[in-house]
Amino acid sequence: MAEYDHIAVEPISTALGAVIQGVDCASELPQSVIDEVRAVWLKHLVVFFPDQVMTPEQQLAFARRFGKPAEYPMVQGLDETPEVVAVVKLPHEQYNFGGIWHADTTYLQVPPIGALLLAREIPPVGGDTLFANMYMAYETLSEGMKQMLAELKVVQSSAKAGAARSRADRLEAASAPEPDVLEAAHPVVRIHPETGRKTLFVNYGHSVRFQGMTEEESEPVLSYLFRHQTRPEFTCRFQWAVGSMAMWDNRCTQHNPINDYHGFRREMHRVSIN
Repeated sequence: MAEYDHIAVEPISTALGAVIQGVDCASELPQSVIDEVRAVWLKHLVVFFPDQVMTPEQQLAFARRFGKPAEYPMVQGLDETPEVVAVVKLPHEQYNFGGIWHADTTYLQVPPIGALLLAREIPPVGGDTLFANMYMAYETLSEGMKQMLAELKVVQSSAKAGAARSRADRLEAASAPEPDVLEAAHPVVRIHPETGRKTLFVNYGHSVRFQGMTEEESEPVLSYLFRHQTRPEFTCRFQWAVGSMAMWDNRCTQHNPINDYHGFRREMHRVSIN
């Protein structure tokens, strides 16, 4: 266990992920605590805070210590706190929201730097979330692949079939039309602005083709990268409890909420930060 002045940190895998103990995220934490949390977040890529009792306003206030909360472009947030999105799966629904490997909203020109997800109601079993380390995904590529990808950009779309299907129930429940298609091109290999490390920035949920190429031409390499970047040794798995809150770095991780709890209700509150 790493030693810190204000918090206790317990890594949950060698690839990424750590539980932070001793932090009441609903309180007005001193900057010294926030600085330590940020250092652990950058080191472990996703951190988990157990036993948090928070209102949406308090979750927003905590998020503001790490970035600027942003409204989610595809699903409307809560009435009083529009930056807080209720991520719900109802017992009769087949698909869960975002239930594929993805990084968040990479189809935006400026994707969020991270997100915070608070468990409000969980099923009696199932509903874990997988996270993957995109530093490791890049670093374990062959030198030839790294050279080939170095100058490429990837087109990211909000309309890719898996992602669109995963939000269909939420749009139907809100009687909302399917939003306009959003697209953006980003470098396949990005440099994290705070750590300086290279990260692989393609994802199964939103990446459709390389810029200047067709989808058919792009498919063999993208399919390989999708398989490679979620190898088990690059991942961790988190089992939720009511009051658990995760904060992940969207610049260097992907996540996949496992859809294995049919017949039960699950509700999470999510905040994106820029």
